[in-house]
Amino acid sequence: MPSPSPGASGAAVFRTADIRTLALVGPAAAGKTSLTEALLLAAGEIGAAGSLERGSTVSDHDPLERQLQHSLNSALVHLAHGGCRIHLIDTPGAPDCLGQSLPALEAVETAAVVINAAVGIEPMAMRMMAWAAERQRDRLIIVNRIDAAGVNLPALLADIQARFGRECLPLNLPDQGATRVVDCFYNRSGHSDFGSVDDAHRALVEQVVEVDAGFVDRYLNDGDVDAAELHAPLEQALREGHLIPVVFTSARTGAGIAELLDVIVKLLPNPLEGNPPAFLNGEAQTPVVALPDPQRHVLAHVFKVAVDPFVGKMGVMRVWQGTLRRDGLLYIGHGRKPCKLGHLFLLQGRQHVPINQAVPGDLCAVAKVDEIVFDAVLHDAAEDEHLHLAPLPFPEPVHGLAIRPRRHGDEQRLWEILGKLIAEDPCLKLSHVAATNQTVVYGLGELHLRVLLDRLREQHRFEVDTEPPRIAYRETITAAAEGHHRHKKQSGGAGQFGEVHLRVEPLPRGAGFEFVDAVKGGVIPTAFIPAVEKGVREVLASGAISGHPVVDLRVTVFDGKHHSVDSKEIAFVTAGRKAMLAAVREARPVVLEPVVDLEIHAPDGTLGDITGDLSARRGLVSGTDRGAPGQVLVRGQAPMSELVGYQIRLNALTAGQGRYTVALSHHAAVPPALQQQLVAAHQVHDED
Repeated sequence: MPSPSPGASGAAVFRTADIRTLALVGPAAAGKTSLTEALLLAAGEIGAAGSLERGSTVSDHDPLERQLQHSLNSALVHLAHGGCRIHLIDTPGAPDCLGQSLPALEAVETAAVVINAAVGIEPMAMRMMAWAAERQRDRLIIVNRIDAAGVNLPALLADIQARFGRECLPLNLPDQGATRVVDCFYNRSGHSDFGSVDDAHRALVEQVVEVDAGFVDRYLNDGDVDAAELHAPLEQALREGHLIPVVFTSARTGAGIAELLDVIVKLLPNPLEGNPPAFLNGEAQTPVVALPDPQRHVLAHVFKVAVDPFVGKMGVMRVWQGTLRRDGLLYIGHGRKPCKLGHLFLLQGRQHVPINQAVPGDLCAVAKVDEIVFDAVLHDAAEDEHLHLAPLPFPEPVHGLAIRPRRHGDEQRLWEILGKLIAEDPCLKLSHVAATNQTVVYGLGELHLRVLLDRLREQHRFEVDTEPPRIAYRETITAAAEGHHRHKKQSGGAGQFGEVHLRVEPLPRGAGFEFVDAVKGGVIPTAFIPAVEKGVREVLASGAISGHPVVDLRVTVFDGKHHSVDSKEIAFVTAGRKAMLAAVREARPVVLEPVVDLEIHAPDGTLGDITGDLSARRGLVSGTDRGAPGQVLVRGQAPMSELVGYQIRLNALTAGQGRYTVALSHHAAVPPALQQQLVAAHQVHDED
């Protein structure tokens, strides 16, 4: 197949065997976006490299990204080199943007973890290496910014091998003061800044031939094997994680960029050689293998959704099987009605390059299909309607912010806009908390929610007010008591009269509320009993001592009086409410707070700091387990009120490596001092 002309890779047709896909992942400021620019420039897709400072890069095309000068969204580009089409995903490196970076691993054969040579191995690089291994992606380590002053590249390579294993071997090495790189896979001799190339070449060949007994015998007999013959065992070694190649680059000077393009084309897997995705069929979770055959029925997975102000809703997908064609009909998951792919294109940053078809291995996008959602599987065969991919290990969004429209009456529009923004990010969650009557958005951190608010204001011109979510306290009683109230009102006309005697008794936690009518002799007519219950329920809703709902008690109405003329429903509502207040206040009431089950994932060395901090927050540690290598899992419980802003504290304790999840466990009585504060604050509120 002839190579397409420079800059025209979007219009050319490529076979599946001539496609390469990789995602640039890793920490912020590692140079992923600059590396993308350098690769596009070297391939002739752009005339000059863009700049983060000028906001002129292909990847960071969002106005907010240009303002902040770092990536917030995953961005797709494509380029042609050596007769192949390379699909590249530039991902954000901030931990708060995992909803954009993690799904990129589902769409590619290779996860390219970018490490900043001037900084070394950062937590995000370690997490991405672990996630890529879990999803069985081939892994490539790109050491970028090798031209930075004072870097010790041999020490960094040794650290990489210590952290990720001896299977991390260099495919090339810096040379002439890191102004160029020299190949170690095909070259059997030569020199580099690290010394002789021969040792690096021999280590690579020995690592690759280990997966094939035939090559082992040849290597032992001949002393070497021609690297050009090692394509099949190399791909096997990459698939099995037996080899993790390391390459060196400088996006600023261009050192190693042309060589990286050659590595991608010559050594990294095409869709026929990578590990197939983990498709599962229905509730039985039966594994299904997608075959990268363009002649079979279609299977495509939506790994990104974007709501473009001009194009509308856009689904970005990886084609795993079959051929997508413009104007073709496809079903979305369980959908019974097919949708038409009226617009099919490749993405080049913000540019949409129209195409007529997409084959296995292609990353493409469709627009104006409102039914499309994140993680959906598109197919054209009825038997595939229950197929889905194994869920991604997204961290639970626990950083909450209560949000309300600044202008009264805009509540519905707020939900509509938030729905669009949350559709783009699987790590955002929206909830209406009935207990506090608040709309709460949950994200992965402060940056995550700040970006959401910026998009509301800048992109949708919608102003909101925010506050921390209120804690869903409760009230209950710990003893039985009685309450009585006589409501009598005479103001010249028809009067009001109602008298109620009732008893309150505590019930077990979680039992709820019981109302018992034990009135005898008709002292309160049956018609007025619902009014008494209404008054009681008003206290349940508004609270008796601290302004929070009252739970887990039985209320028994056992006596009262009525007047044949003046008794009315409103009188018994008032009498019931005030008798209830009197009874609860005599029944040794307590305020309950939500207690959550807590799981914290953090580095080994921070265990003592975490447990000490939890104890200071009235928390209890129930156990610890080994997590991923070098990680510890801490399980425990803590009051929800003590976890406000906890991620910020956890970041400080773990150098940004800690994450936690919560789930409601139960409600427990607050300490006496806190109860006094809540009661006093409620009394001040009532006086106001």
